[in-house]
Amino acid sequence: MAAAADAAKVAKRVSDVVAEGGHHLDLSNCALNGFPLGLYLSIGAAAENIYSISLANNGMKSLTGKFFTFFTELQELNLEGNLLAKLPHEVSQSSKLRIINLSKNKFDTFPVELTEIQCIENINLEDNQIKEIPIEPLKHLSNLSSVNLKHNPINKDDPNLSDLKCKLVL
Repeated sequence: MAAAADAAKVAKRVSDVVAEGGHHLDLSNCALNGFPLGLYLSIGAAAENIYSISLANNGMKSLTGKFFTFFTELQELNLEGNLLAKLPHEVSQSSKLRIINLSKNKFDTFPVELTEIQCIENINLEDNQIKEIPIEPLKHLSNLSSVNLKHNPINKDDPNLSDLKCKLVL
């Protein structure tokens, strides 16, 4: 019964965004373990109007590369509270992505694909299991203003941390 209710919730939210030409797609708390393939058909050309997506608190274990190549105008992505341990390489093609929230997931390494997104401003990786920060690639992101790595087993005494120009929350 709960699965049917969650499916109906997803269908309604997608339908509303498509019908209204909305810019934010909120599929948080919908018990999704991945992004349903059928939604690409349902959303269709409306994807170019979607700038913000929340898939928070779903128990998602992965996202496919298609997600990032389909939502070409994506600027903000909230994936907080899932079971993600890595991102597909295609996230690096998200040329408009400014803000990504990956807090409370299962990352044990910093997703270096994010260091290829030149316009990225804010990366939240709080409460994961990341041990090292890719300082060199992060130094070259001129728009990066904040990286949140609170509650990760990072060596806070690393002298190279001071090389970062952005606000680093440890």
